[in-house]
Amino acid sequence: MSTSPEPSADATASETASAVTKRYERLVALRAKASKGKGAWYWQHFEPLLIKNPNSKIPKSVKLRCTVCDAAFSASNPSRTASEHLRRANCPNSALILNPIPPLPPLASPSSSSHRKRTSDSRHFAAEEAPPPPLLSGGKDDLKPLALLEDSVKKLKSPKPLPVPVLTGDQIAAAVDLLSDWFFESGGAVAFSSLENLKFKAFLRHLGLPELSRHDIATTRLESRYDRARTESEARINDAEFFQVALDCCRSNANDDDRNGYLVNFTINLPNGTRLFHRAMHCSGGALPEQYMEEVLRETVRRVSGDNLMRCIGIVADKHFATALKSLEVENQWMVNVPCLLRGLSSLIKDLYRELPLFVTVAEKCLQVADVINSRPEIRNYLEKALVHRFVRVPSPKCDASKNSHNLVEMLEDILSCSQTLNFAVFDDSLKSVSDIIRDVAFWNDVEATHSLVKFILSTCEEVKMDRPMIGQCFPIWKALKDKLKELCSKHGIVEGPVDKIVEKRFRKCYHPVWSAAFVLDPLNLVRDVASGNYLPPFNLLTSEHENDIERLVTRMLSGDEARMALIELARWQSDGLDPLYAQAVQVKRRDATTGKMKVANPQSSRLVWSTCLKGFESLGKVAVRVLFLHAICSCGIEWDPSFVRWFRGQGNCPIAEKLVLVAAEAKLGRREMVCSEERNDDNEMFDEVFDRSMPLP
Repeated sequence: MSTSPEPSADATASETASAVTKRYERLVALRAKASKGKGAWYWQHFEPLLIKNPNSKIPKSVKLRCTVCDAAFSASNPSRTASEHLRRANCPNSALILNPIPPLPPLASPSSSSHRKRTSDSRHFAAEEAPPPPLLSGGKDDLKPLALLEDSVKKLKSPKPLPVPVLTGDQIAAAVDLLSDWFFESGGAVAFSSLENLKFKAFLRHLGLPELSRHDIATTRLESRYDRARTESEARINDAEFFQVALDCCRSNANDDDRNGYLVNFTINLPNGTRLFHRAMHCSGGALPEQYMEEVLRETVRRVSGDNLMRCIGIVADKHFATALKSLEVENQWMVNVPCLLRGLSSLIKDLYRELPLFVTVAEKCLQVADVINSRPEIRNYLEKALVHRFVRVPSPKCDASKNSHNLVEMLEDILSCSQTLNFAVFDDSLKSVSDIIRDVAFWNDVEATHSLVKFILSTCEEVKMDRPMIGQCFPIWKALKDKLKELCSKHGIVEGPVDKIVEKRFRKCYHPVWSAAFVLDPLNLVRDVASGNYLPPFNLLTSEHENDIERLVTRMLSGDEARMALIELARWQSDGLDPLYAQAVQVKRRDATTGKMKVANPQSSRLVWSTCLKGFESLGKVAVRVLFLHAICSCGIEWDPSFVRWFRGQGNCPIAEKLVLVAAEAKLGRREMVCSEERNDDNEMFDEVFDRSMPLP
């Protein structure tokens, strides 16, 4: 196969700028033509913007600016953006666009205002010239001034009420709809009892709005929103070829343990990157029977899959469902059920705390120092004058550092912040019991080393939670974690052997054969081969055991001749890999505006390249397109209000609670998915430009 020479960076930038400029000019022309025709209702509120690079001044993208709220959106699909932003009331001022409120009539005519002004001015000048009024003596002549004074006091006690705005029926309906939407989307932060608050009712009356009935909100309006959310969710699931079920456990408090129960969020992950909230269920205290867990998962898969169970390609969940995941995977050979990567990484801190002597020793000594600081007022006053923490945050008796890594980090940070001040005050009698610990230089080195390890693991967990990696990135994440921990151990003089052993043990607990398969099938991980110029899968980073896992997974997911053909194609994939142009298009990265880090521009391209460019790998491609879309973490990305979790737990899975949680979750995910879809449209346009070039398929 002949390949065309790769275009230079300047040529590519010039082509991109030209395409962006043409896109902008087309939108400007379309907006001008649509003033009276199709699309006129939204083009009057949208304005095309040409975004240029601040350094080179070269056009880089086109956006749509809402002239009402000044928000910017992708210009890939103006009509869809208008429907999402304006008609669905995502614009802060959408109610005013659809139902503008007329201005209130003036309280007085201009002539009467000018008359009052002239009268006021004349009284002012008369008051300056007139002598001061005489003091009242209490006789008969004082009755008239007293009556005037009494009348003035009565007016002050009962002022004239302000005029109530007069709204039309449509305006009232729109306002009530927005208010009820806000109530549902608050996710339990606003209680039903708030509707009965007298001041809230008075507030509505001042706005000219009717009082909201608690019964109407909890029945009619909730039912309407629930039916709409459920219908849209089911339609998206039915349109998808396959999906993944995610189960995320949420507690009412970070310090709660399993005995208090937890809220289980069921989320559906679709191949296009969309997440749909399915339902929530409360599991009461303690570990539930494994058979019950299996039945819950089995019933959920049946409910979502309908007649075709093979549409559910897998499940991702945390430790509560570990046994059920294995059981269902054995029962259904096409399923890939994986434990949550985020839970595994966070458990590594607990492993180090329990098994590494350094962590245990540091924690015990820090607790001794913290107890002295927190129990001695004179020490706390001394620390306050030195502008450091008065108290050291230590784990509560209900939840110690071995169960909550954030407690350990907080305690270490507080102790380190007091280190210099404590060394100055070490000879004080109040610190006599811990003076040996404070004067020990090795102790402070150990505290800093422990803090560095824990802090890095926690930062990795936060990155994983934000990035939501696919299953093909599990290997690179763990490798980067191992390399960084070795570097920190070397920097702080920690023996690497015990740490490596603990990390490897946790890795094996979390490992699943699909990690290896997705790692070598994901074009994001391909490496350029110098000899052939093609991009080859990184089989050299795997062990022979991992390669056997890949073959067993492929054989399990397929059957008969198709499985044998897939193994042959796997060997060809290992030797031939992917053409450089396609591989580079998949691996294009873009700087994230929030974190400043380079991230993959279009994560969906890993799966797209198998269904478009690698048609010669028909059998292996069936496995690749399924495993590459699997999510590695089960977090649904929704932060519930703790009071709502406690309220839901007290309802006993009643229908109203289940409907409310689905409406609130869909609203939160919907806002996020709309932004993500706009970003994906931009990325897909860029990816399509690469694939539109005249080049033969491999």
